[in-house]
Amino acid sequence: MRKTILTTLVVLAIGGTAAGVVIANAQPAQPPGMDRPEGRPPWMGWMRGGQDGPRGDRMQRLRTFALIYPQEDRKLTPPDVQKIAEAFLLWRGNHSWKVVEVAPTADGAIGFALATQEGSVIARFTMDPHTARVTRTG
Repeated sequence: MRKTILTTLVVLAIGGTAAGVVIANAQPAQPPGMDRPEGRPPWMGWMRGGQDGPRGDRMQRLRTFALIYPQEDRKLTPPDVQKIAEAFLLWRGNHSWKVVEVAPTADGAIGFALATQEGSVIARFTMDPHTARVTRTG
């Protein structure tokens, strides 16, 4: 009887440990249109790491765009924000959504929305015209 109880406890401990490991490594599903590149773990992010390692990959990107330096004040206008948002959608391979309702807001930011082809708004954002920082508002 004692061996049976001891064996049962060992099996439960091993099973509990295995379940804990699986639960700890589980990742929530990404929203539609936000897929990561194939072959990269979700914890690395799309801009980190690579075959050359984190530093080699980052240095290659810096060499590629070395002639383009960010300005302190980007001086963005609503048409600029429209282009940036459309370029982001294309960069991510999304050819079905569109950028709508691009207009300055009361706080000085420039608001825009992402919508389906039918015109249903999916999400709303603002972009700071000086820093180009994007904030989701709805």
